[in-house]
Amino acid sequence: MQERRQGSRYVISFPIRIKWKDEDGNEIVEDGLTENVGLNGTLVYLPRKLPTVGSKVNLTVTENNEDPVSVTAQVIRLERNAAHPQAALNLVDGMRNWKKKVFDLAAETIAGQKPDEFDDW
Repeated sequence: MQERRQGSRYVISFPIRIKWKDEDGNEIVEDGLTENVGLNGTLVYLPRKLPTVGSKVNLTVTENNEDPVSVTAQVIRLERNAAHPQAALNLVDGMRNWKKKVFDLAAETIAGQKPDEFDDW
């Protein structure tokens, strides 16, 4: 399978809240976690409900409660694994804020982590 995404992605879990409207126009709110963060999108884990492919969602990263980051994204793919449902999101607007407050934070956080230690035996 050919890799279609562009740019780097950081494997990091930030807490998120996603809002969207279902087919009946009812607002759905789900809390979850990012699985990875890219410059133009993210893969998120949502434990209960998934939006439909093609729908637009409001994504808020709540890692920093005093300065949450909200963007609009479109659902481009779903992973309907019952144990770990995921949605791939492509940003529609708010990219500048996303880069500065989410993507760059992910890069700094990953860079500041100590590597795993392995036994030499």
